[in-house]
Order: sequence, then structure tokens, then C-alpha cells
Amino acid sequence: MLPALVSAKRILVLGLGLAVLTACSVPEPGTDVHDPYESVNRATHWVNVELDRSALRPASQVYGTLVPTPVRRSVDNAADNLGMPSAVLNKLLQGDIEDAVHNTARFAVNTTFGLLGFFDPATDMGLEARDTGFADTLATWGASEGAYVVLPLLGPSTERDTAGFVVDILTDPVGSVLGPRLGDQAEDNSLNFTAVSTVNNRYELTETVDGILYGSADSYAQLRLFYLDSRRFALGQTSDDDAVDLYDDLYEGLFDE
Repeated sequence: MLPALVSAKRILVLGLGLAVLTACSVPEPGTDVHDPYESVNRATHWVNVELDRSALRPASQVYGTLVPTPVRRSVDNAADNLGMPSAVLNKLLQGDIEDAVHNTARFAVNTTFGLLGFFDPATDMGLEARDTGFADTLATWGASEGAYVVLPLLGPSTERDTAGFVVDILTDPVGSVLGPRLGDQAEDNSLNFTAVSTVNNRYELTETVDGILYGSADSYAQLRLFYLDSRRFALGQTSDDDAVDLYDDLYEGLFDE
């Protein structure tokens, strides 16, 4: 128990430190996009696009074609279930006790009756997933969004979201609950499930992703707009009226002379 508390304390200290770092980069007044690293971001974006073109997209098409939908859905369910303890922890850190209890019940139902999460009876019982991560926790604590960044392989992010992602990687909630040995096994499985789930998500979103990466006049600007707007909407910082319609500008300028 003591090592777990010490580990949790270290994570909280790291999270607070990263929150302070994100506060150091603030946008100019009156601007919606803070992108001081655009030249580096664009270079990373194009590397990611080429990796998608040469590896991720072809792999997703093979996987989606050969693996039946029920099997793909089960793998996604298992990946989501392994991440639920982290969502519970973050809901608690955000002070949202209701959602923390809700997610705990969902995890318990799917882990038992859903056979370790491969099936999702919890949703049929009204226990839908209420996902969150440490980036959302930082936002709740008042950390600013920071600058827009593009991460190698992982794609669009912000300084705050990147800080949250680092803490999410360091956090092993399943291991903390089940013990080191089971936790190590669960963590390895989680990484494997997540990799497969990423390939499946690419397949499921083929039309949308292809439209952004290969059909827009400026895929970098379009993806940046889409990501920032989606994150702000998810955090309740924009309304439906303020949300950007991805397809309004998707082909803007594509055929301009």
C-alpha cells in the first residue's frame, strides 16, 4: 500500500510540474490557435503522413478486411476496459465522484460478466464509458492549453495534452489494484490491445482520415483545426454553435488556381 501511495504522490507532483510548464506558453490575445512551433510541427506532420501512407493505412485495410467485425469490436472493448481504472482515478482527481463511481461499476461489470472486457454488457445496463485522462484533469485544475504540438507517430496534441499523456503512460492503474505481477501482465496486454485498437480505429475512420490527410488543401492546418476544436468541445469550452464543421473547409482551396 505504501509504495502505491508514494507512486501516486510522485505522479501528482509530476502532473503539477507539467501543468506549470504548460502555463508558460500562452497564446496571443484574441487568437484561437497558438502554434509557435509550426515549422517543426509541419515537418513532423509530414513524416506522420508518410508513415500513415506506407504502413498504418495499409495495415488497417488488411486487418479490417480479414478480421470479422465482432472480433475487432471485442479487442476494442478489452482495450477500453483496461483503461477504465485510469479513468476512475482521473475522475476522482477532477472531483467528479459520480462519474468515478459510474466508471467503477462499468469496469466491475465488464471485467466479470463481460469476460475481462471482451464483451460490453455494462453499456446495455446503462453504464456507458465516461472516458477521461490526465490531460482533462490538468484542464480541470486550470492548466492552460499551451501551444499546439505534433508528436512523432502520435499526431496532434497540445502542451497540456502531451503532459497528460506522459502521466498516463507512467500510471499503471491496473497494476496498482491487482498487484505487481498481475499488473505487469495487464500492462503488456494493454499495450498490445491498444496497438491493435489503433489499427482498427484507422480502418473504421478511413473515409474521415483520408479526407483530412489526403483530400484537403492543407492537411496540417485542417487537422490542427479539427483537433483543437474537438478537444475544446470535449472539455466544454465551446458549444455546438461554436464548433467547427470539419467538412465546411475540408476541400477549401483544393481547386484554386
